[in-house]
Amino acid sequence: MPNIIITGASDGIGAEIARQLARRHGLQALLVLAARNTAGLQSVAAECKALGARTLIMPTDVTDEAQCRHLVQTTVRECGSLDILINNAGVSAHALLQDVPADKLAWYHELMQVNLWGSVYCTHAALPYLKESHGRIVAVSSLAGLVGVPGRTAYSASKFAMTGFFEALRTELQGTGVSVTITYPGVVDTRIRVHGLNANGDKAGVSGLIEKNAMSVHECARLIIYGMVRRRRDVVMTGQGKLGRWLKLLAPWLVDRLALAAVKADFRPHP
Repeated sequence: MPNIIITGASDGIGAEIARQLARRHGLQALLVLAARNTAGLQSVAAECKALGARTLIMPTDVTDEAQCRHLVQTTVRECGSLDILINNAGVSAHALLQDVPADKLAWYHELMQVNLWGSVYCTHAALPYLKESHGRIVAVSSLAGLVGVPGRTAYSASKFAMTGFFEALRTELQGTGVSVTITYPGVVDTRIRVHGLNANGDKAGVSGLIEKNAMSVHECARLIIYGMVRRRRDVVMTGQGKLGRWLKLLAPWLVDRLALAAVKADFRPHP
């Protein structure tokens, strides 16, 4: 029976991963749902229970190392083991660097605290138990962690850092039985960009990306689970993303054009 921690589980991709795992495993899985939004966690937990899964709600701020350790230790104490850690918690942002006031740069640190350090804290705490179970680590990065996107300097930096951390960790864990799967969603039909930060570090209230062809959250979660189950190294979710990885080596100037084309006109660089 797998015991699974999902961070950022109160909404969006994390909530849909929980629902799909509940359908997949039913009573054979314990889903530990972690996020800052307690009400959201309760709602997702109720949905998962209705699908036959057992759940444990753990309100957690992943920027707090002590809370991350408490999350993992409580899971192991209550469940006896830990089999899968899904590092999904994340914050988005869209702002041109030149538009960020000098006294507002602190929110760049906030993004790094959630997107990188939240994953580092949770993974470090979970690692001894995952080695015991020959478990799985899943990192939900972004295509912005493979290709820099204009207007997303902070977000891309945090996701590039996340990608580098988990690539290095994968190599460190060779021979231990622990797999590391890094997933790279593109534009997904969630509210993460609307809830993300603007140049002043306030809630943006609008997405800066063109979203007419956004992937459904259901399909995104399905692909993450597919990669996790098969212990895939990487899951790049769109044809454009797969092409971009090669073009970055062969024709980097073209990748810059493609990245710029994904941004709404109002959010593109200006003189």
